[in-house]
Amino acid sequence: MPLANIDPSLLPAHRLAAEIAARRLSPVAIVEALLARIAAHDPKLHAFVEVYADDARLAAEAAEKAIRAGHAVGPLHGVPIALKDLIDIEGRVTTGGSMVWRDRRSPVTATLARRFFGQGMIVLGKTHTVEFAMGGWGTNQHMGTPWNPWDPREHRTPGGSSSGTGVAVAAGFAPWGIGTDTGGSVRLPASWCGLSGLKTTIGRVSTYGILPLAPSLDTPGPLARSVEDAALLYSVMHGPDPLDPRTLSAPPQGDVTAGMRRGVRGLRLARMPAAEREGCTAEMLAAYDASLDALARLGAEIVELALPCRFADATVMTGRIIGSEGYQLVGELVDNPALPIDDSVRPRIQIGRGVSARDYLGALVERDALKRRFLAALDGVDALLTPTTQTPAVRVETVDQSTTPAHFTRLVNLLELCALSVPNGFSQTGLPLSLQIVCRPYDEATALRIGWAYQDATDWHERRPPGLDS
Repeated sequence: MPLANIDPSLLPAHRLAAEIAARRLSPVAIVEALLARIAAHDPKLHAFVEVYADDARLAAEAAEKAIRAGHAVGPLHGVPIALKDLIDIEGRVTTGGSMVWRDRRSPVTATLARRFFGQGMIVLGKTHTVEFAMGGWGTNQHMGTPWNPWDPREHRTPGGSSSGTGVAVAAGFAPWGIGTDTGGSVRLPASWCGLSGLKTTIGRVSTYGILPLAPSLDTPGPLARSVEDAALLYSVMHGPDPLDPRTLSAPPQGDVTAGMRRGVRGLRLARMPAAEREGCTAEMLAAYDASLDALARLGAEIVELALPCRFADATVMTGRIIGSEGYQLVGELVDNPALPIDDSVRPRIQIGRGVSARDYLGALVERDALKRRFLAALDGVDALLTPTTQTPAVRVETVDQSTTPAHFTRLVNLLELCALSVPNGFSQTGLPLSLQIVCRPYDEATALRIGWAYQDATDWHERRPPGLDS
């Protein structure tokens, strides 16, 4: 198909980068197409807190001129991106999803944003988040809940807390975007919005300038339409930052794209214990089993694995740590009944009010012991495979806010692992299903390799939500 007949908003990020570099597609045309799509559909989908339309146009014009003059600053020059509303850009409002901070001007620019600017990337705007990033369903009582684009008729959960980024990327408002993941907040939107989402190991990506929820667990990560795009964006994100000491002790990360296409032949991939299937819908389990069969046909060995704890136990332990650290940061706000705090978020953070210092430090010691047992259980295994969520997206009106959908995801944060979520099917009603690929700490390259092999053999990631053709 001639390029002139292709809507830039439908192209994956790596294709946009290639077309810009070859000067067959202008950053100006790309930004205009995305802004038009946002204007047409975001009044309903509610992905963005703020769209930087004027600045994006100026940046696109500057990128086009620089590239034409032979001054491209990198392979992603002119490619747009959406940022979660936790990421500071100096002078811009960053609300963290809270009406309490609706006028909060960012005092600094996050290291992550600086890296994107240094690559010549164009920030389209800030996307909605659950208040204080504390919630997996993706709802926000006061600032509004983004609409999952896979169901144009009923308002379904987008996944949280990176709800707006998930919706923006799925709807074609941005080719990719940034979320943060403290208990599943990149992978849950990836699961329910039909995306590829990478939960990075803590210390891989700087959190400087990103509003924290639980500093011992917070990790930024990419949300994209394919593993290839997620890997490309991650390659820009990771690296040491003197402003974030944890990044200085992380082992070096090589080029994750170099070995991504090596396939899975010879890898040993573990299925989750049979007892963990309880609570999953039949459709989610069927897609999960089919994914394991597909990887086995590609040459992977599927093995059994005994885990040292149940996912449910890890979920509770992680919630205790998140509540404790979150309460230390915003306890004064959630304890003030006069402030407009989300009625569902307030009690989640107030869990930390009843946790003593002794209990909190004891939980950290218990976590370290569990981490050693888990890594021992993974000996000789390259990845653990699970569904990302137990169900497809549910209707927002049916959400039980006292529960969490992060059943399979929180363990990864608790044990400082990395994980990739990829689409692996659809429900009978057309809602995305998802596979989670869990790997050892700092082994993002293997997770991406497995995910790329799976997507090379399937086409689930190429499908688009209905009703967004214009």
